Amino acid sequence: MTPESDAWRPSCSTQMLHVRAEMLRSIRDFFRDRDYLEVETPCLSRDIVLDAWLEPFVIDVRGTRWFLQTSPEAHMKRLLAAGADSIFQVSRVFRQHERGNQHNSEFTMIEWYGVGSTWLEQLEVTESLVRTATSAAACVTGHNVADQWSPETFQHTTYAAAFQRIFGIDVFGCSGRQLMDVARHFSVPLPADLREDRIDDVLNVMLAFAIEPQLGGTSESSGIRPEFLCDYPPAQAALAVVSETCPQVARRFELYIKGLELCNGYQELTDEPELRRRDAVRNQRRIVEESPELPGASRLLAAMQSGLPPCSGVALGFDRLVMVATACRDIREVMPFPEDRA
Repeated sequence: MTPESDAWRPSCSTQMLHVRAEMLRSIRDFFRDRDYLEVETPCLSRDIVLDAWLEPFVIDVRGTRWFLQTSPEAHMKRLLAAGADSIFQVSRVFRQHERGNQHNSEFTMIEWYGVGSTWLEQLEVTESLVRTATSAAACVTGHNVADQWSPETFQHTTYAAAFQRIFGIDVFGCSGRQLMDVARHFSVPLPADLREDRIDDVLNVMLAFAIEPQLGGTSESSGIRPEFLCDYPPAQAALAVVSETCPQVARRFELYIKGLELCNGYQELTDEPELRRRDAVRNQRRIVEESPELPGASRLLAAMQSGLPPCSGVALGFDRLVMVATACRDIREVMPFPEDRA
């Protein structure tokens, strides 16, 4: 434990500050070279995008509930609906209940939206960005972690294939009871109050404890190959569209390197009535779990009704990318003032 007399000091080294600066410079150059406009949006708003697994910080502003944003998504999409072309942002975001060596309640997110771009094209953009940023870190550290990665393109694995690989099951063909039986067989620690009708919760536990740690390579000897997990169940679509040709899946992807999740990407939902329906479902879940209802993003709904252009977006945790680029295992090593020193 750090002595209180030293608690004023940053938790990361001065060299790490240079790494962060160089990586941010390379990221901004990367998007500008592709004609993405850098934008800034509020960290504090009366609106909040509803997510079943994210809890925002609530702030009282003159007797009214405001929210520190968990993502700049709503405001950035409002800019797209107002006529902005492809955009990106380096943003500070805030999420409650996220603690541990990979989490900090306040962190830096790189978020971008490609107008007219598909989710498959954004897979390629994401790979190029990660390679560019890790190379920029090497200019400071003298060591490029990407040299240890497989030289081929990042691996693409479907959600169904990942469950088949680890558990040997057809995940979309299993009931909640069957999933729980499989989880117990593989010693997945299911919460005592987990019910079989909460299939998404069961899947998330199985994913977190048995699948995610093996995504993107697990050891130097076997080689590291960054891995995209794609085609999530529609119930976990968040703000992604459901595939028209394969309604079992939503056009959502995440990137993992050595078991660490770096980003979340969507072929973005543009259907305002469908977003209203999903928000109602999420708030109903919050009521069941005795959590306060959230207002959602009314101005985003209005923007979508006005006309959100076809686009794909990605949100990438910058601090975690710095961890990957510098082979650090604790997020406090890559930011100067984590919450225990803020």
